Amino acid sequence: MSEQHPTRRREALSASGIVRAAIEILDAAGEDALTFRLLAERLSTGAGAIYHHVRNKDELLQAAAAELVAGIAAMKEPLVPSDASVRKLMLEVFDLIDGHPWLGSQLARAPWQPAVLLVFEAVGERLETAGVPERHRFDVASAFVNYVLGAAGQCAAGARIPLAVTRPGFLKSVTEAWTSRAGREELPFVHAMAGQLADHDDRRQFAVGVDVLLAGAAAIPRT
Repeated sequence: MSEQHPTRRREALSASGIVRAAIEILDAAGEDALTFRLLAERLSTGAGAIYHHVRNKDELLQAAAAELVAGIAAMKEPLVPSDASVRKLMLEVFDLIDGHPWLGSQLARAPWQPAVLLVFEAVGERLETAGVPERHRFDVASAFVNYVLGAAGQCAAGARIPLAVTRPGFLKSVTEAWTSRAGREELPFVHAMAGQLADHDDRRQFAVGVDVLLAGAAAIPRT
């Protein structure tokens, strides 16, 4: 029995199981905590067995990001109006990034990775049903994906803020830094909207941007 156990363990170990375990570690402790040694301990195996499926940490992070994004990118909603489907997808991507702080850093790090490709495909598919002409679809889809990557970068920056610093306190310090940079005469818009920065809702603001992009896509001539 003892001689057969290692064989059974190797057979049970799979790339998907490694990725799921990696996501658990990333969600619980962040990217710095993810090591092949810790992963091997979590999976009750050796690091060599993991390297058989995943070559390095970068490949593992890309696979973990793709695993999360694939869950929402593959959803089909034929009964939902096209604009609503695009909006729903974009907000689900935002919520996914917001719920997994390490994901924003990963998406922003390599915009050519599989997870971003999945977002690009999902957006493009919905734009096709929305009637966006084929000759404009690449540009419009790129605008949506770049918007997601911008949000991912902001979420990544937010994840680096020390836990002891509260969101209101941080935004207050940003507001003070912005308004102290120059007077109202030089930066009138910054001073005018400074009061909104401290208590703005990131998700609502992201949704407004999606609506702006959708309005732009709708304005493209169909002929």
